[in-house]
Amino acid sequence: MSLLRQPTRHAELISRRIPPSLLRTHSSGFQSQSRIPSSFQLPSSHNCRYFSCSQSHFKIIATQLSRRASRPTHYNAHETQAIRHCSYRRNMCRHADNDGGSATTTLDHGLLPTNVVPRHYDLTLEPHFETLKFDGSVKIDLDVAEDSRTITLHELEIEIKHASLTLRAPHGQETIWNEPEITHDEEKQSATFAFRDVIPKNSKAVLDIKYVGELNDKMAGFYRSYYSNPDGSKGVIATTQMEATDARRAFPCFDEPGLKAEFTVTLVADKDLTCLSNMAVRDEKLLESGKKAVRFNKTPLMSTYLVAFIVGKLNYIESNAFRVPIRVYAPPSEDIEHGRYALDIAAKGLEFYEKAFGIPYPLPKLDQVAMPDFAAGAMENWGLVTYRTVEVLFNDKTSGAAVKERVSSVILHELAHQWFGNLVTMSGWSGLWLKCGWAEFGARYSLNALYPEWKLKESFVSEDLQSALALDGLRSSHPIEVPVSRPEDINQIFDSISYAKGSCVVHMLSDFLGEEVFMDGVRKYLQRHMYRNASTNDLWLALSEASGKDVASIMDIWTRNVGYPVVSVTEDGSNVRLEQHRFLATGDVKPEEDEVLYPIFLKLRTEGGINNDLTLTTRERDIKIEHPDFFKINANCSGFYRTKYSSDRLQKLGKAAELLTVQDRVGLVADACALATSGYQKTSDSLTLFRALSDAGETEFLVWDQILSRLGSIRMAWIEHDAIVDTLLNFQREITSPQAHQMGWQFLPEDGHVQQQFKALMFSAAGMSGDKLVVAAAQDMFKKFMFEGDKSAIHPNIRGSVFAINLKNGGEKEYNAILSFYETAETSDQRNSALRTLGQTRDDRLIQRTLDLLLSGKIRDQDVYLPIGGLRATKAGIRALARWMQTSWDTIYTKFPAQSSMISSIVSYCTNGLSQEKQLEEIEQFFKDKSLKGFDRSLKQATDSVKAKIQWQARDTDDLRRWLGMV
Repeated sequence: MSLLRQPTRHAELISRRIPPSLLRTHSSGFQSQSRIPSSFQLPSSHNCRYFSCSQSHFKIIATQLSRRASRPTHYNAHETQAIRHCSYRRNMCRHADNDGGSATTTLDHGLLPTNVVPRHYDLTLEPHFETLKFDGSVKIDLDVAEDSRTITLHELEIEIKHASLTLRAPHGQETIWNEPEITHDEEKQSATFAFRDVIPKNSKAVLDIKYVGELNDKMAGFYRSYYSNPDGSKGVIATTQMEATDARRAFPCFDEPGLKAEFTVTLVADKDLTCLSNMAVRDEKLLESGKKAVRFNKTPLMSTYLVAFIVGKLNYIESNAFRVPIRVYAPPSEDIEHGRYALDIAAKGLEFYEKAFGIPYPLPKLDQVAMPDFAAGAMENWGLVTYRTVEVLFNDKTSGAAVKERVSSVILHELAHQWFGNLVTMSGWSGLWLKCGWAEFGARYSLNALYPEWKLKESFVSEDLQSALALDGLRSSHPIEVPVSRPEDINQIFDSISYAKGSCVVHMLSDFLGEEVFMDGVRKYLQRHMYRNASTNDLWLALSEASGKDVASIMDIWTRNVGYPVVSVTEDGSNVRLEQHRFLATGDVKPEEDEVLYPIFLKLRTEGGINNDLTLTTRERDIKIEHPDFFKINANCSGFYRTKYSSDRLQKLGKAAELLTVQDRVGLVADACALATSGYQKTSDSLTLFRALSDAGETEFLVWDQILSRLGSIRMAWIEHDAIVDTLLNFQREITSPQAHQMGWQFLPEDGHVQQQFKALMFSAAGMSGDKLVVAAAQDMFKKFMFEGDKSAIHPNIRGSVFAINLKNGGEKEYNAILSFYETAETSDQRNSALRTLGQTRDDRLIQRTLDLLLSGKIRDQDVYLPIGGLRATKAGIRALARWMQTSWDTIYTKFPAQSSMISSIVSYCTNGLSQEKQLEEIEQFFKDKSLKGFDRSLKQATDSVKAKIQWQARDTDDLRRWLGMV
């Protein structure tokens, strides 16, 4: 699933692209002993709690592997069922405790009893668009693992009408038990079927359930989505979103990733409607009712969260450029021809992944469906990938380079899941990163091979790495592998830790092992566990076999602990002392939070090249540098940590920009500002670095993107200080206007993909900081576009920026024009540009109009985050958002309940822009007596961010004012 993340760009610079998801068999024999470079000193057990257990665990897994080495890896429905441990063992979970160590705790994961095992679901559904209900029937083939009187499975918001059990005993007799006693557990979202007699162990049974459900408006389970017909009426589509725990809304099931089964789906619908599911159609029959019954082929073994089915009016286009047919579907309200690019990139992506992973795409078709209402960015349902319309349909005449990159990243992210997640699935949701982090990495890895000129290898440092470091720098972050006990907890870990930090860990490991060896291990992992479930240790084991290194002993520290280190650099001539401590954005690390020592790859860059052998595994270490005039730690920023230099060294690095790669310079900018946030350095050091890079003639888009993003974060921390904000905007204009004027804002055919984004960036930064020439140009474009009918007057690359500049410098006339454009726009990208911009108004009345839109039904529920994001750009907008959230809370929490994946984002958006102690106290008081179910983690992260800004201001306001010449 592709995540919709909060924009990481500075607030007043219109987001031109959402980071790719909230987003991108040869093997050696197993080595019984690890081969680690002699310079790599592993931590001892007294300073790393995980080392001792990871070594022993590594040996245990090795023994298990040797016992099953001869097991076939081809698909077999009976041999590949995941092993299920008894309930008490499954509830014991190793997890990080408050000080970053580990603890063994009994947790209620809501896991089902293990007395029966599902093997096959025969599922029939008939949606009724008139009543917005659906009839369902499911027959579940079960293996009985122990003598039982009850069967418990998941169900949520469905009404069971009838149930029966057909028992096939080992001796061949068949017994039918009707009308068992059914009890429901609302908290655990389960139903228990109790029978009078014992269901004997080793028998086989079929549980037959008939039920009725609602085509809900929650964008979860089997739900309804609307599109507009030419006559103004609404068309309805019945569609699905099962991840993480919403298959139980569509049919009673064993809704856990580890309980893979086969599925045979039948859809009953009007003859003129399109019916889709994971597999190709097996047959279609006309019923006496006049409807049709479309039956699909049986799926391979798969988890419930990947089951998908759609009924509605859909158009499609098809490509045969790949080995199996690829189609793009969209409702009649969309131009299906805008799916051509998705067909092309999908064909290239599947071909690339087949070669990279050494395993053919296993299904007979791939459908990609544009859905009008969709809570996430996209969902990787096996063979039937669903998307927000804007994430799959692309029109190069109305959308710019950034949108093309976003669409490409999302599609290739979902296609990577066809192997990582679908073919090999994590054993439980605590291993979410195994699919999401890898798909994020996979999208970037594949796109870098397909379009190297896009420089996605370099943009990893400015996007995935910074997104992960930002969230993981909060005390309220969580480890990559984190225990989750409730469905609403699971939804909250679909965040930058599971996605971006997971991707960073994969990236760091690939860099350490070497890409070729790393991919050998990946292929081994996939081939060994295909159609099965796997754990992080299974991945480490495969990579250890391929590399001959004890990967678990190194990487467990990164995946099982919250946070990361900052490496402080102290110089004394040619002697350099390095010291690691935990980094917190609030700068108030407690001793008990600073016990973990990370194995850090130093990757020292000097004029002579990169030393890949240096590591830091202890608290501190001294190294000698022969020519200390120039050096940099963490070359290319492949390591997951920040580096603190002295002010003098930082200035030297700024002036030596020509000796640094793009990744180095991006990381230097990001680290400097993050360290200012936490008090390790002064904010003036960051601004001095920005000026040094500007004066040195910095010409790289990604570096400027990071400079402006970090300058925006400084401005947002002081958003309540009008004079400081104005002076920072003057500084932004001073360093960006020359570049904007030189590059211009005409987009030429010869402009490359990155150059187009660079021009758009500088135009926006100069215009939003008040450059008169750019503002005048934007106003002229806006006038021609909105009032004179010249739709070519604004290039798609800068449409959002032109709208924002005009709204910032205009009023109601401009606001009405943008709102009207939203209501009549032809594509989702155009509509999103308008919605995102509405919040940029500085007029209190217009701010209130924007707030009034959010719950009015005039914008789709999935899109409420867009105007909210725009409102976070100004002091007035931030204050208004907090008030709106409090006064509208009952309505918000009803529309986006705890089970919704959107409630945590809304709470975060409405609170983390605040920056004053009084505001923080007000928010904490507001939520004091309210249920935090579904957003407790997000709220804590948001308030941690506010605390960091408050402390940053307390430390550096005088320093900032001095540097800006205000004192």
